[in-house]
Amino acid sequence: MAEASPELRKIGIIGMGYVGLTLAAAMAKRGYEVHGVDTQPDVVDSLNRGKPHIFEPGVEEAFATLVGERIFVGSELPESGVDAAVISVSTPVNLDTHEPYLGNLAAAAEHVAKRCSPETLVVVRSTVPVGASRKVVLPALVDAWGSARLVMAPERTIQGQALRELVELPQVVGGLDEESLQLGLAMFGGLSAQLVPVSTLETAELVKLTNNCHTDVIYSFGNEVARLTQRFGLDPLEVIRATNLDYPRPDIAKPGYVGGGCLSKDPYIMLAAGSSAGYAPPLISAARTVNEKTPVHVAERVVELMGSGKTLTVLGWAYKGWPPTDDMRGTPIASMMPVFTEAGITVLGHDPLVGPAVINHHGGAPVDLAEGFAQADAVLIITDHPEYRKLDVDGLLAGSNVKLLFDSWRILDEKSVTTHGVRYAGLGYEPTGAAR
Repeated sequence: MAEASPELRKIGIIGMGYVGLTLAAAMAKRGYEVHGVDTQPDVVDSLNRGKPHIFEPGVEEAFATLVGERIFVGSELPESGVDAAVISVSTPVNLDTHEPYLGNLAAAAEHVAKRCSPETLVVVRSTVPVGASRKVVLPALVDAWGSARLVMAPERTIQGQALRELVELPQVVGGLDEESLQLGLAMFGGLSAQLVPVSTLETAELVKLTNNCHTDVIYSFGNEVARLTQRFGLDPLEVIRATNLDYPRPDIAKPGYVGGGCLSKDPYIMLAAGSSAGYAPPLISAARTVNEKTPVHVAERVVELMGSGKTLTVLGWAYKGWPPTDDMRGTPIASMMPVFTEAGITVLGHDPLVGPAVINHHGGAPVDLAEGFAQADAVLIITDHPEYRKLDVDGLLAGSNVKLLFDSWRILDEKSVTTHGVRYAGLGYEPTGAAR
């Protein structure tokens, strides 16, 4: 892995969300001069003070050290332009129609066209439908410049390990032409240990969608197994452990919630792209449906198992607990809360990283762990955050009114719970248990 390419050392990154923020930190650490762009003044101000607005291990340290030296953040790219402009804006899907919104992508392309030149390498890093780099980004550049250097280089990191994976994971790069491709490889060669050149922009776009949709499908099968074991009165973890043990085929995933900024929307981007080409992949659609219904199903089971109980403490409001994150995109609680509200249940909330204001915004009353157990009739653990794996079950349950503990990821010792007369349950696992 080389140091920053001398021809492409001044990098602009449009969009300081999770993708742009982590890339900025990683590239600055490798010696690039990074100019971040965001339309939100509070984000720009916070980053210029070395205070990232998103939690990711290592990012705050990078910004605190390198802001003003190799990281500069503003509302626009510098007037002098940049050697490469990376578009990493959000591409959300409509909650009702599930159609991707590409307005941010188009606006970013227009901004690059205005502030840069034909010599600038333009990199699409946002997740987009197949064909969007060519159909949405390229026209703005060609209209302004007459020609363009354009590559698609998808981000494929996992939250909680992004800075390591940006260096270690293979970086896929697809170019508009050979010149663009070689420039893209030169730029990312200063960051990634392994480069994977592909033949077209569209190939690189489909690589990202394929990665995430495949993950969604894998997880959905584990959730299907859990729905079956619940009906059969079996333990899904026992079934899956026995299925996987020393068996030379792909492992079955544990049941669990599937959310986040990518898995909750990228399947819909794939479906939209496929539909525009005359084929809507039914497996991808079915997997997304299974995973989206899982939190609702759990909420309904919790309500039923609570019986006459009216106070529920929910542990874990971010979309996942490991690696730890404060990301609320695709969080299970969003689809659970309507079920709890309709049932007249008061929801108390705790999360090691998600702040009280966010819990309030989503309909919960923030509490610490001791308060949550002391006031609840039931406890629902949504994430497998390390703090929850170390819960003092005996201390928290002793003397409490908790009658049900629904441990979604099965991170606690069942006997430690049931010893207190509390019913223990999990995804697809509802053994008959004594309840006070």
